[in-house]
Amino acid sequence: MQQNIEENELIEVYGARVHNLKNIDVTIPRNKLTVITGLSGSGKSSLAFDTIFAEGQRRYIETFSAYARNFLGNLERPDVDNITGLSPVISIEQKTTNKNPRSTVGTTTEIYDFFRLLFARAGEAYSYVSGEKMVKYTDEEILRLIFKHYDGKKTYILAPLVRNRKGHYKELFEQVRKKGYLHVRIDGQIKEIMPGMRVDRYKNHDIELVIDKLVVAEQDDRRLKSSIGTGMHQGNGTIMLLDYATGDIRHFSRQLMCPTSGISYSEPAPHNFSFNSPQGACPKCKGLSYVNQIDIDKIIPDRTLSIAQGGIVPLGKHKNSLIFWQIDAIGAKYGFNEKTPILEIPEEALDEILNGTNEPLNIKNGSLGASNYFASYEGVIKYIALQNDSDASATEQKWASQFVKTTVCPECKGTRLNVEARHFRIHDKTISDLANMDITDLYEWCGTVEQFLSDKQKAIAVEILKEIRSRLRFLLDVGLGYLSLNRNSMSLSGGESQRIRLATQIGSQLVNVLYILDEPSIGLHQRDNERLIDSLKKLRDTGNSVIVVEHDRDMMLASDYVIDLGPRAGRHGGELVFAGTPDEMLKCSTLTSDYLNGKRKIELPAQRRKGSGTFLTLKGATGNNLKGVDVSFPLGTLICVTGVSGSGKSTLVNDTLHPILSQKFYHSLQDPLPYESIEGLEHVDKVIDVDQSPIGRTPRSNPATYTGIFSDIRNLFVTLPEAKIRGYKPGRFSFNIAGGRCETCGGNGYKTIEMNFLPDVLVPCEECHGKRYNRETLEVRYKSKSIADVLDMTINQAVEFFEALPSISHKLKVLQDVGLGYIKVGQPSSTLSGGESQRIKLAAELAKKDTGNTLYILDEPTTGLHFEDIRVLLSVLNRLVNKGNTVIVIEHNSDVIKSADYIIDLGPDGGKAGGRIMDTGTPEEIVRKSKSCTAVFLKNELI
Repeated sequence: MQQNIEENELIEVYGARVHNLKNIDVTIPRNKLTVITGLSGSGKSSLAFDTIFAEGQRRYIETFSAYARNFLGNLERPDVDNITGLSPVISIEQKTTNKNPRSTVGTTTEIYDFFRLLFARAGEAYSYVSGEKMVKYTDEEILRLIFKHYDGKKTYILAPLVRNRKGHYKELFEQVRKKGYLHVRIDGQIKEIMPGMRVDRYKNHDIELVIDKLVVAEQDDRRLKSSIGTGMHQGNGTIMLLDYATGDIRHFSRQLMCPTSGISYSEPAPHNFSFNSPQGACPKCKGLSYVNQIDIDKIIPDRTLSIAQGGIVPLGKHKNSLIFWQIDAIGAKYGFNEKTPILEIPEEALDEILNGTNEPLNIKNGSLGASNYFASYEGVIKYIALQNDSDASATEQKWASQFVKTTVCPECKGTRLNVEARHFRIHDKTISDLANMDITDLYEWCGTVEQFLSDKQKAIAVEILKEIRSRLRFLLDVGLGYLSLNRNSMSLSGGESQRIRLATQIGSQLVNVLYILDEPSIGLHQRDNERLIDSLKKLRDTGNSVIVVEHDRDMMLASDYVIDLGPRAGRHGGELVFAGTPDEMLKCSTLTSDYLNGKRKIELPAQRRKGSGTFLTLKGATGNNLKGVDVSFPLGTLICVTGVSGSGKSTLVNDTLHPILSQKFYHSLQDPLPYESIEGLEHVDKVIDVDQSPIGRTPRSNPATYTGIFSDIRNLFVTLPEAKIRGYKPGRFSFNIAGGRCETCGGNGYKTIEMNFLPDVLVPCEECHGKRYNRETLEVRYKSKSIADVLDMTINQAVEFFEALPSISHKLKVLQDVGLGYIKVGQPSSTLSGGESQRIKLAAELAKKDTGNTLYILDEPTTGLHFEDIRVLLSVLNRLVNKGNTVIVIEHNSDVIKSADYIIDLGPDGGKAGGRIMDTGTPEEIVRKSKSCTAVFLKNELI
């Protein structure tokens, strides 16, 4: 089945044994597009990332000095005999690019950096006061304009020192007096500088220094030139001329200046347009685009309650403490008491309670004496703000966060930039306008703007625009035209962030590199799949090798070479079942090829469920790009929300519907995106979001601890005769608690040996030999198996072992039913894939007793799943629905869409061209009446 390829055109892997790989030998052609596929847990990632990429990275790091290697973390050699033909390796995995709130699509792709350069060099400045175009003059131009407008006139030459700022400025006056200046102009009035002179510190002032007073005469230009130079020096590049007779003021500046108001901008540089630089960031939100504000509605949710009843939530109910005595004093002043409903308290009094007062409060309380005056009361809001400060403890911050809401910055309106940066334009567009445009529209703008530029601008901008368009083109090619440069990286899905990095790599034009990608088709509608495949081929055609871990049918058939691992998962996987071209694969018989050639397929349901007859109806949803969406979710059905990438699916379900339900059932602090109303909440009693996040962050968490099986197993061991004799409690059988665990390794099962200039080495604990428990604990056995032996069993083995114990076997059986029989009972959560974690969560829910009125939400559950895994997943989802529950799935996978009872299709496109309901109904109804992209692809599945 191997292709006839020259040896020097091969990547050859010998004896790969990482995780469940069974000493396999694999040959991969160089400069080709290769797909590695197989069941979830069959060893795909182990081969691609943990073997090939890990070895490539290790070899690269080995070229560094020992000193440099010490700072680069642990890079141990993967368990493989040898790998030959390896090029420099770049891995593009499915993880969010950056957790930094300052990271955006524009900064990640570096396109925004080009725009900063463009605006710094070719942008035109406009005044944020008058809207006029800013001007700047040379000293010669200033001199010529003064002669033109002031010839023969008595004139003051002034140097601005203070612009609309508070302060007494005693030191400033003393400083200029010592320099020999006699007069200043303060708020329009010329005054002599006197010793000890000061102004009202609580008012805003404009102060200009009087440089000279003269009659302008062209023949006597020496004095004027000298005064202009002195004024420019004192005024930081700006002077003002005052006509003595009329009082008219005119501004002149070497810098960018508004001819009317006199405000000036510093000379623009790229950092002035960066929201990550103090010179460009909005001072209010520090370039984050949002601010945290105290939410009055969360402080006072019910104004019919009194203060004594806990109407002001942060205070709790009335008690004998200073803050309530202070509020009683405010009440005495305004004529109310703690039993007065809040809606009857005067607004002025409520304002003082919330925001404080500087007036002394006359507090009458026996424990303090007859009468006591307190100088000030800071108020509830100030107290919450102090608890929300970064210096406060985690507990205090968590308490305060319930009264805080995140809102768009009122000063920069979410643009992140300061007022000056927001008033530079290129053909009527600011840099913020461009950063907020869809990439599709931005690409068009960059192609048409040249005709509107001046010759000077054009000379500067042509090359920069060419670079920008080239990079934007790559983003369009991978199906991301609906994003904007201002989109926060944290809000991107795994597939979106991966395709952004892919576009960046295509733009880098590297050659002879091995790229390894992990399911780049995640979140991509079938319509956009061809463009992604073309991008990968473009990467290949420039002289690179591309390996893709993928389950997508189109990707496999479009590849040059396919490697299929299996035959099953876990210890039953890790073998090479096929390697060859897609055409060769279609002719052979493996689990994957059977689905590709049609021998196996996920069958259509015998009938579509009608549901319970009740609906959850959401009206007027306008979050992000939603256009006032009204939609009904029929309860008791499997609902698939689909549509092209960026059409608004996650906004509708994850950001609007889910937070509404979470607030109702769990008092969640996350606010939903804007909507008008929701009906039918009484038909649902809980909501569960089953995502692909890890079930735990440390190797100590595992399927047994997450599902609660471990507690049952420990309780079983406690009842054994040997445990009773020794008086053991359940904690004795926990590897997280001192007593029963091995204290040499702390219950880890291994010890970390620091190697200084070499990577740290993990070696089995010499005391417990990796079993995690001490000798006494391991002596307690059930059916001759210790607690460590049980944790080392696979789920399939454990089902048989605990067959006689329904409390344990039931939960294990559910894990087996969702297709996870191959994983170990105590397998560390850090080694589980996203799909495996999601199915463990589903199993945990299936094992619980439910009321039949639960709403489950899943966002692209087919990520990382093989055709066979999808079949198992669908059977699990159908079990949930058959109990009367409702399952909402956001999905592009055609097998899931065709299996749904009800489809909600959004579109027609992504970004601002999306956000509308294209159609709703059964798959057959969608195909019959809709003309959307989804209907076109779904039609082939229903044949």
